[in-house]
Amino acid sequence: MTARVLIVIPTLNEASHIDRVLDGLMPFVRRHPARIVVADGGSTDGTRERVARRPEAEITLIENPNRLQSAAVNLAVEACGAGTEFLIRIDAHSAYPEDYCDVLLQEARATGADAVVVGMKAVGSGFWQSLIAAAQNSRVGNGGSAHRVAPVGRFVDHGHHALMRIDAFRQVGGYDETFSHNEDAELDLRLRREGFRIWLTPRTRVDYFPRHSIRALVKQYFAFGMGRARNNLKHRSLPGLRQAVLVALMPALAMAVLVPIHWLFAVPFALWIAGCLVGGVMIAREIGSAGGILSGFAAGAMHVAWSAGFWAHLFRHLGGLRDIGRAGAPA
Repeated sequence: MTARVLIVIPTLNEASHIDRVLDGLMPFVRRHPARIVVADGGSTDGTRERVARRPEAEITLIENPNRLQSAAVNLAVEACGAGTEFLIRIDAHSAYPEDYCDVLLQEARATGADAVVVGMKAVGSGFWQSLIAAAQNSRVGNGGSAHRVAPVGRFVDHGHHALMRIDAFRQVGGYDETFSHNEDAELDLRLRREGFRIWLTPRTRVDYFPRHSIRALVKQYFAFGMGRARNNLKHRSLPGLRQAVLVALMPALAMAVLVPIHWLFAVPFALWIAGCLVGGVMIAREIGSAGGILSGFAAGAMHVAWSAGFWAHLFRHLGGLRDIGRAGAPA
């Protein structure tokens, strides 16, 4: 029987998580005509070997030479998506409720949505990961993003990708594989432009395991900012209000280099420090721990890194245009 549901798991060095994720999916696969495709980007920690040893015929391992998650999903749909009605995307570095896939199918059928997205909750263990999780779960850190706070069932512009109708996915051309980050928001934009509807369900969510250090967090959010800039440039669109505030952050803080000229140039930096401190106090009250004050500064680091990444990609793009202009200039 042709599988009606294609579950795709992009992986890269997920040996410590992959068996738990697959074990959690198998009850759903046995209840439904479903197939799991693990698209591996070249793991060196034994992930591929673990998947290859699995006895279930419903699990297929394929290679993802481009390594990106966007490419992994596209490859899986191309290789195994024929005759399939629904695509479910699973992140190996997350945890899911037992009825996760069941709820997604129920919501798609009940709402008639072409895509179902879910809320996310960051779950940390250890000192820094817990503080980072608290920052990402707070409005201070996530800015009130619909899928980052307790969601209400409604149609939205974007959310954490969970389920899509294969026909809709194919009609818009799948993920843009030039995007290493923000590929989900970019695809959602194309889905909406084609008239497809995206439903944010409050009935299930993903528990996400964040980075373990501030350095890794900064690197991640720098990439997020670059992805957002690439998205805006590709579609000639402006950042939304929340993103526009972050875009302005890095230039405002950079004014501090002009403090020798006048002390007023230090005001934006002082306000940012104060904002991190106030935000940290708010988070500390939410989680009931004084350590949450440091989460405010983790949130501030996320914002600055995102803003820096946005401007880095914008300047790179403008530099590329100048190079093209010089190459095309007459000798």
